[in-house]
Amino acid sequence: MDQQDAGGRAGADGFVELRVHGVSATGPDDLLDRPHVQQVAGDHRGGFYRPRPGNHEGGEADGVTLEAYRWNNLPAGTAVRTLSMVILLPFMLINLAIWMRPAGAGDPVIKALCRLLALTLTGMYVLSMVGIALDVIAWKCMSSPECLAGRSWLSWLGGRPAGLRLAVLALAPAAAISLVWGLSARPALPSHVFRTADQPLPTHRLTAVGRWDNEPLVGRLRSIHVAAAFATLDLSLLGARAAQGLSIGTVALTAVVGFLLVACAVLLCTPPLTAPTEGRLDRLVKVLRTITLGLSVLVWIHVLTNPAPWPERNGLPGYNQTVVGLFIGQAVLLAALGAVLFWHRDRQSNAAPSLGFGALAASVAAISLALTYSAELAYRVSDVLNRGAPTATALITSPPRACIWAILGFTLAVLVTLAVAGVVSLTSRPGRERAAASIVARDYPDAPNDAGPQLRQVRKAIAHARFTERLVPLAVLYACLAGVGMTMVAFGLLPTPPGELIQRYVGLPVSFVNFSIGVGSYLIAAIIVGLIVGGIFAYRTPGFRRYVGVLWDLGTFWPRAAHPFAPPCYAERAVPELTCRITHLVDSGNAVVLTGHSHGSVLLAATVLQLPPRVTDRIALLTHGSPLRRLYARLFPAYVSDEVIHEIADRVDWRWINLWRDTDPIGGRVFPPHDPDERPASDREATVDRRLCDPYGVTPPSGDIFPPPIKGHRPCESEGAFTESVRRLADHLR
Repeated sequence: MDQQDAGGRAGADGFVELRVHGVSATGPDDLLDRPHVQQVAGDHRGGFYRPRPGNHEGGEADGVTLEAYRWNNLPAGTAVRTLSMVILLPFMLINLAIWMRPAGAGDPVIKALCRLLALTLTGMYVLSMVGIALDVIAWKCMSSPECLAGRSWLSWLGGRPAGLRLAVLALAPAAAISLVWGLSARPALPSHVFRTADQPLPTHRLTAVGRWDNEPLVGRLRSIHVAAAFATLDLSLLGARAAQGLSIGTVALTAVVGFLLVACAVLLCTPPLTAPTEGRLDRLVKVLRTITLGLSVLVWIHVLTNPAPWPERNGLPGYNQTVVGLFIGQAVLLAALGAVLFWHRDRQSNAAPSLGFGALAASVAAISLALTYSAELAYRVSDVLNRGAPTATALITSPPRACIWAILGFTLAVLVTLAVAGVVSLTSRPGRERAAASIVARDYPDAPNDAGPQLRQVRKAIAHARFTERLVPLAVLYACLAGVGMTMVAFGLLPTPPGELIQRYVGLPVSFVNFSIGVGSYLIAAIIVGLIVGGIFAYRTPGFRRYVGVLWDLGTFWPRAAHPFAPPCYAERAVPELTCRITHLVDSGNAVVLTGHSHGSVLLAATVLQLPPRVTDRIALLTHGSPLRRLYARLFPAYVSDEVIHEIADRVDWRWINLWRDTDPIGGRVFPPHDPDERPASDREATVDRRLCDPYGVTPPSGDIFPPPIKGHRPCESEGAFTESVRRLADHLR
């Protein structure tokens, strides 16, 4: 049987159960619980699978044909791509910020601020490369015989003119820019078949998912950011060149480069930037990028061909001031973003205080993470270059003071946040444990005395799962602390080292401050290594991916609307592909029961909003472990709200069952309780959310010596409640 025939047929009664996995999926055989499967549509990155006909397991259960959609290769298909998302994590976070804005007015201002902050991240990326290649290596190390001793890979440039050293080492930042440029140029979609740009885009709706034709916007952002990146590199070279004395060529080049950089910022704030078709703007940004690239060549030649001696001091001229100026600009933009978000916050009496401030938290997290990446890299390179050299030489190859202050500020923000999180955990534990004890007593009223250890494990799991609601306020707290910590970078303009300055005005010993900076540096290194290891294990270990993969799948669900160097969006393909497949199944005479776990339930929710009425009349929806309300409604209030969730239910005529567990820290109910008994507001809502007792027992079943495991966020396909829910939804469709 070929793919087309296998994909067009269904069970004897014309019912198809289409399963969409979450972050913990391994393969279609596990998802379908069948040993032999075949692909009936799609490709190696995302495809539809069914049990292979002719084997003893069969492809039908109770007249329902099983089918699975595997999409986990879209956001993280290879280990290299997973690691690239770790490295590009700051760009992904700033891209998330633009989607985390609150519903209501102020959208153009919030979008403009987020895109300007994204532009400063590109500048920070370039300046970090400039700091290592030009400041630490070309300027400091290559002017020090002690640093060059025993390093033949550097000594060949030692003693050469400063202009030659800077021109040669400037190729490293240029290569780094070209790297992210090439990575971002990969198309998010394999072909134009998934594009539906001719349809009108709704405002503030999850309905827009799957109807984004985001390639034009990403192309414009890419051209603007590449131009700004090379302009930043040019200004760094010209700033160093100005130390030799101002010339007509230096002043003219600096003026033109500065104008181009301002033009990049202005273009990011123009409304036509997001238009599906805007030929004049497309040509303008490409011309801007081309001019900047040509100008970079002129600047490189201008620096290279000047044979006069340069006044070499302890640090690349103008670099420290440029870094501090960038951080001050970021602080101003963050303050403006916070003010706009506060003005447009949800003023309802029952609204969470932190709701709508996710954009600020994500922006600060992105900037602080990029800052710590840059500072740690410069710190480590300096440490390597200082190894084996006399102590006095360490001042020559030390990282910029702004980087040292950045490490100190990040360390303080993390430590204070962890301390507050510990306090919140301790103070909220009694309430969470009381709620957990009440749930356990209700679920297991006749538990024997020897079930005490298992009951404690269940109470502990429920109490831990309820801590998720405290994470959003803690993230906002960290954003505020990190924003304050960023202002410490301004002390980098002072000639006094951090240890001496703090001892003079705070009283802490210099040795203690230096020790704290060293500990903070190792803490940052441990975080970076942890992210890399987490990325590897998220790809290789399905169990670990269940937790780490939440961040990747959450971040890459949304298109690149702020930063073009962020990982591509998988929903741009997955939602149209699901829409096409479901429409095909219904048009072939089938009724379809859609089942989605974790992020798969969000994909299905967005898909339901795309389907025409003739298709929604023949589908039903089953979600389990769904983060639709617990995460998406909290983090993306402009796109996921009570109105949107009710519209999803209306589209399927309330043929919707949502299975959830108290032990699940990610998924939960989709309709909130409105009274102390946790009963929904209406009878229709009560038919959707159905709580599962987890585990189903606290004593070993017959023939076993271990009690049933606590499943938490694991899928429900193997449970009887899942099978019964599918059967009930199929009966409704009949």
